[in-house]
Amino acid sequence: MPATTVPAASSAPELRAHLAVPPTSSGPWPGVVVLHEAFGLTDDTRQQADRLAAAGFLALAPDLFTAGGALRCLRSTFSALLSGSGPVYGDIEAARTFLAGRADCTGKVGVIGFCMGGGFALMTAARGFDAAAPHYGALPKDPAAVLRGACPVVASYGRRDRALRGAAARLDAALTEAGVEHDVREYPDAGHSFMNRHNSGPLVVLERMAGLSYHQASAEDSWGRVLRFFQHHLATAPTTPA
Repeated sequence: MPATTVPAASSAPELRAHLAVPPTSSGPWPGVVVLHEAFGLTDDTRQQADRLAAAGFLALAPDLFTAGGALRCLRSTFSALLSGSGPVYGDIEAARTFLAGRADCTGKVGVIGFCMGGGFALMTAARGFDAAAPHYGALPKDPAAVLRGACPVVASYGRRDRALRGAAARLDAALTEAGVEHDVREYPDAGHSFMNRHNSGPLVVLERMAGLSYHQASAEDSWGRVLRFFQHHLATAPTTPA
C-alpha cells in the first residue's frame, strides 16, 4: 500500500495520500480520487482505493486531515461541507490535478466518497470531475443548484439510515431537475456506512454503538454499479482540442 504526497494543497504544503496503481499493464489509466469518511484515512479507505486499482483505475486517497489530525480538522471540514467553501476544496482539487497530470493517467478523473467523503463527492461533482460516486453523503441545502452542470453521478444510500431518510429520492429528483445523468439507488436492508468494513479497534465498537454496519450484499451490488458507471464514463481518454 504505497504512501505518497500531493503538492499544492490548500490546508498544508502537501497532503499525505495513498496511491493505488493497477497491477497490470503500464497504463495510462483513468483516475479516481477516493474521499474518506469522518474517521480519516483508515485501512478501509486504502482498501477501497486498492479495489479500484484492481479494476483498472489509478486511485488516490488523500488524507484530508493532514494539516492537524482528525480531531483538530473534523469541525472545520464539516463546516466546509455545509458551506461549500474552505481549504478542503482546494485539497480535493489538488488531488484531482495531481492524478490528471500524471503520465500514467488518461486525464479523466472521477471521485468516490463515503459518508463525509460522500458529501464532498456531491459538492465537487460540478468542479472538474468526470464522474462522481457518493455513498450516503449528506445533501447540500439546494442540491439542484449545487449539482447544475455536474458530471454524471452514481449514488448509493441505505433505507435503514435514519439520518439520511429520503435522501436518495431527493437526490434523484435534484439530479433530474439539474439535467445530470445519474443512477441513484436506495438499498432496503442497508443502513449508514454499509460500504465500510473496519477490521478492528475502536471504530468497530463505535459503529456497533451507533447502529452502523457493513452490509455485504448491498455493498457488492453498489460496487458493481460504480465500476460499470466509471468504466462507461472514465474509460475513454478526453479528446485534445485542435
